[in-house]
Amino acid sequence: MRLPQIEIEVLERAVADLFRAAGVAQADALCVAEDLVAADVEGIASHGIMLVPMYLDRIKAGSVRPAADRTVVSDRAAAVVLDAANTLGQPTARQAAGLAVEKAREVGLGAVAVRNAFHIGALNRYARMMADQGCVALVTTNTRPLLPATGGATPITGNNPLAVAVPSSGGYAAEVDMALSAVAMGKIRNAMAAGQPIPEGWATDAAGRPTTDAAAAIQGMLLPAAGPKGFGLAFVLDLIAGGLSGGAAGPEVGALYGDPAKPYACAAFFLAIDTGHFTDAAAMAQRVDRALSRTSTSALAPGVARVFAPGELAHASREAAAGLCRPQPQALDALIAAGAGLDLDLSYLKPKE
Repeated sequence: MRLPQIEIEVLERAVADLFRAAGVAQADALCVAEDLVAADVEGIASHGIMLVPMYLDRIKAGSVRPAADRTVVSDRAAAVVLDAANTLGQPTARQAAGLAVEKAREVGLGAVAVRNAFHIGALNRYARMMADQGCVALVTTNTRPLLPATGGATPITGNNPLAVAVPSSGGYAAEVDMALSAVAMGKIRNAMAAGQPIPEGWATDAAGRPTTDAAAAIQGMLLPAAGPKGFGLAFVLDLIAGGLSGGAAGPEVGALYGDPAKPYACAAFFLAIDTGHFTDAAAMAQRVDRALSRTSTSALAPGVARVFAPGELAHASREAAAGLCRPQPQALDALIAAGAGLDLDLSYLKPKE
């Protein structure tokens, strides 16, 4: 199926208008719009504009506060604790990334732990922002329990994502962003919305039986990536984000698609490492670029057309976009419907026949 094309600026303006109509300040509304649309541009639809109706429902129900009143509650040397006060996640993430870089500039390392946060979206965007400032970056956040321990049938920890970015002298940073489940829940929701099955190995039903039914998977559990390795890493990231921030961890985190009146209240952790405090920053960036080039030009296995270095595919998607976004049609329909509920005419988003 050929996806509709829409100018990035037009789509960002429409999404920002929705959030402004819901009472969000202009700067935060634009931030959320830019970051959600960017995910769609990179082909990460599960973290893109499909989230807008759910975000708006939570603002209306009161679990997400439209005000931009996040507060630094602790600031000691390189360590900061930020209370996000259940405000929108993308502006929170940008603030935390900025604070981490400021600290790293001063003392080499900067760490920001965030509590009472809302869904942040695609973490690679914020890791990349820190890498663009010359910092090795690590970002993680936690979710409600979705993964069973190996062999278990009870969700213990979230599919807690981890993003890492390393500055490069080339066109893009070395970058990895992964949920520690076999796949992000958003991809399963996309499959359910499209009426499609999911691959084996992604999830189980509520009883712990492997399933290819997206609806059953949403009611069940996600399987960890790499079995006990993925589970163990997700487990400790949950404790780091929740523990260092004094926020929620494990079952204390709300359900993102649960009661819209109940705060999600996840926790997050941002680490920036200024490379210039450890080594020659330019030399390290060149070394990273050489490693990326060595990867993307490496010999190919039979039948393989191309190898991508970490971060290259997202960069290529941004470059190929040429100012256009290709979102899922159902996501555009949902935006138009949300606009009607807020007395906004977004019918111009509907693809021309």
